[in-house]
Formats: sequence, structure tokens, C-alpha cells
Amino acid sequence: MSSVLTFETMGTVVSLRGATPEAASEVRAVFAGYDHRYSLYDPSSVLSRVAAGALRLADAPEEVRDVYSLALDWRERTGGAFTPHRPDGVIDLSGVVKALAIRDAGVVLDAVADDWMISAGGDVLARGHLRDDEPWSVGVVDPSRRDTIVGVIRLDAPRRAVATSGTAERGEHIWRRAAPTFVQATVIADDIVTADVLATAVVAGDEDDLRRITSDGGVDVLAFGADGRVWATPGASHSVGRASVR
Repeated sequence: MSSVLTFETMGTVVSLRGATPEAASEVRAVFAGYDHRYSLYDPSSVLSRVAAGALRLADAPEEVRDVYSLALDWRERTGGAFTPHRPDGVIDLSGVVKALAIRDAGVVLDAVADDWMISAGGDVLARGHLRDDEPWSVGVVDPSRRDTIVGVIRLDAPRRAVATSGTAERGEHIWRRAAPTFVQATVIADDIVTADVLATAVVAGDEDDLRRITSDGGVDVLAFGADGRVWATPGASHSVGRASVR
């Protein structure tokens, strides 16, 4: 089994497997760059200056405007369940930038290894295998009992992403547009941005949003309802014994 390299960034811990120390330093720089541009906790960041009115969005660097455009596109694609705007109107791109940092970190790791995994605050991107033909795997925690694993998701090669969003760890930090329907959602996809955005959208939305998000079969979802029910697409239902497919 490959060694684990970790570092703290964006208010979470990033874990790397299959990375050389040099590649880990590059990955750390990738996250630091995103944090420096988009953190609303750093008053010197581009986004903080936009929020404070010291910088117009139109005058922000092109890459910042592109990320905002990407977030708006996801708002449209999710019917508004995902949004880059806080209730007070402040632009908050945290719903996409961590996933973008993971995506770019994957490019760094691709250059040094065929088998690697990166995990950051509930989001995982993996390539290849853990060992021989054994795939990487991610445990799904029961949101009502944080010490209990209710299922294991196998991340089949060549590349797979999984993201989990919920309220059990950090409380109500997701902007909901209706009464809570879901308390946790895990999304399995081919890319980490899709997985991360849709996991947030499921928790922020309702059953209709879940059906719309899963209607084309492009992702698999395992969602835990506020009423105790568990919803799962066919591809995710084998991961947890008590899931009911809806």
C-alpha cells in the first residue's frame, strides 16, 4: 500500500496516495493558488475584494470570471438547486473551487504515477488501482451515526470521482431553497466537479431535484433523507444494504 501524504488547506485536510514528495508540493501549490484567489476568509483574495466592493467582478482576472461562469452554468443545469450566491447576494464559489483544485491536482499526479488517490474534505478522485486489480474504495458514513460505515463504494479504473455533501459534520452550511429533504448525498461520477456540485445540489434540493439530476444515468447517487429513508440509483444501491431505489 502506498504511503499517505497530508496537508491542511481550504479549511480541510488533503490526503494523497501515490504521490512523490515533489508532486505533493505541486499539489499543495495548486490548492494554495485556488485558496488565495477565492477564499472569503482571506481579505486579500480576489473574491473577498469583490465581496467588499473594492474590485468589480468585470475587472477581476479572467480565470475568476470563468469560474463564476462555470458556477452559473451549474445553477442552470441543476434548476437552481446549486447556486454561487449566498442568501445575502455575495458571490461564493466554494461550491466549485475545491473540486477544481482536486481536478488540477489530478493532472499533477498523472505526470508521476498511474495509480493514485486524492481525498479532500469528502471529495475523492482516484486513478488506477490500490494494488494489482483491487480498486480504490471509499466508505460511506451513516449521517445519523458518524462512527458507522454503511457502505463501500469501489472506484473502478481508469478514473473515478466521488463526493459527499451533508450536514452531519459541519451543520447547516448548505443554502437550501426548501425544507430539508436530504441530510447527506454521495455522488459517483467520471469527474470530480460534477460529483461535488451535484452532491451539494441534492442536499440543497428536494426529491424532484434528485430525479432530475439522476434522469440521464450519467451519475450514481446515494442520498439519505431527513425522514430516515435512503435513496439510491441502481449503480449505487449495492453499496449500502438498506438503500431503497427510487
